[in-house]
Amino acid sequence: MNAPHWIAGAWVGMPSVDSIDPAIGEAIGQFADGGVPEADAAIAAARHVFDRTTWAQDARLRQDVLLAWATALDAQREPLATLLTRENGKAIAQSLGEIAGAISEVRYYAGLARHIAGHALEPEPGTFSTMLREAAGVTGIIVPWNAPAVLLVRSLAPALAAGCTAIVKPAAQTTLLTAAMLRCFEETSLPKGAVNLVNETGYAVGERLVESHDVDVVSFTGSTATGKKIMAAAADSMKKLSLELGGKSCCLVFEDSDIADIAPRLAKAATIISGQQCTAARRVLVHASRAAEMREHLTRALDSLGVGSGIVASTDIGALIDRAARDAIDETIGRACDMADRVLLRGKRSGNAFLSPTLVEHSDPKAFFCQEEIFGPFVTLETFDSEEQAIAKANDTVFGLSASVWTHDGARAFRVARALRNGTVWINDHNKLFAEAETGGYRQSGLGRLHGYDALADFTEIKHICISAGVIDDVTALR
Repeated sequence: MNAPHWIAGAWVGMPSVDSIDPAIGEAIGQFADGGVPEADAAIAAARHVFDRTTWAQDARLRQDVLLAWATALDAQREPLATLLTRENGKAIAQSLGEIAGAISEVRYYAGLARHIAGHALEPEPGTFSTMLREAAGVTGIIVPWNAPAVLLVRSLAPALAAGCTAIVKPAAQTTLLTAAMLRCFEETSLPKGAVNLVNETGYAVGERLVESHDVDVVSFTGSTATGKKIMAAAADSMKKLSLELGGKSCCLVFEDSDIADIAPRLAKAATIISGQQCTAARRVLVHASRAAEMREHLTRALDSLGVGSGIVASTDIGALIDRAARDAIDETIGRACDMADRVLLRGKRSGNAFLSPTLVEHSDPKAFFCQEEIFGPFVTLETFDSEEQAIAKANDTVFGLSASVWTHDGARAFRVARALRNGTVWINDHNKLFAEAETGGYRQSGLGRLHGYDALADFTEIKHICISAGVIDDVTALR
């Protein structure tokens, strides 16, 4: 499969850059490499549809388009999942789940498209205030490679439901999958130019979307460092930003927990997408009285996970996104192992881009490997002696994306969840995400929320229309 750009309803540009299967290091297709001219053309197309058509006002059309897109994606569910695994390397079961989740999310926002509610009130006698939630305008969506299907949809679907138009800039590693998903719009009545795709290997397109005064919103998922650069570059245009950034998820395991049952679940949560997910379990904090059991069971659980080609159904951990990323992550893990109090399991490289899990135990939460997001199959084990200490250690971070609490004590579970400075806290679970439930981060884990009804806030503006009844001749206008 090849992926040209998609601008104003036309597929343009000559595919010339290889997309590589990280499991085998071979090309599976090519994509076109764009720059500022293509970005400007896509912005102009999106701007025209937003400014010169009724797209933003026609909620029924937007719902029809989203429902038809979901149907078209559903018809391609298995081919899309296979393509996702071949481009990204993740286990096929995870790819199938991701495509299913993306389709579910499109349908969810299709349902909301016809109910973007405002409100009205009478703040003083004879004065009526109406608050309307209107589409913010043209949206630039910068999609990462780790979950390219659902992370595309969770920005694009609410943007379209709200009445925005969009330019999608995919990660170079997963351009074919993004193009295949957007190609399904051809089976809908989407206006030409309402959604556009511009591929690139560099940064010029992304920078143009962020800096352009004709782009009203930028939605980005990725690293905190890049998120900070986007905030700085967007300052001149004062555009709306929706940013989901890095995380260092803590799992707090209390003394009443069933360690033998929990450890395999934590191992899966830590190695989802080969550890390349921002909400993956990174730090396991266990009560000191249960530390010995956790060492044994978590080491065994991580060591038992099958590493191999994502296309094989029995694979638990597929390839990392590419060889260079694998080698860089392994080098960082090596430095962590040199500094850790104890290395319980040391992962090994294999094949083109495979890496098995590493587990270290450490007492100092200030260590770099307890603080920095290491985007691979790497887990730290730490202990605590009290609830207060567990909370303090978990909150000792610049991040605040997600965490989990493991206990049978309901009062403690809710108390600790409230005390943790994270946008999502799971109780006796980890990495459970829904289209209906908002996600997003505190502190340096981002701005805004995606998924759920509140995601519409990132793609809308609130307009206050104030009417004084005493100065209107025709009072029937208020009825």
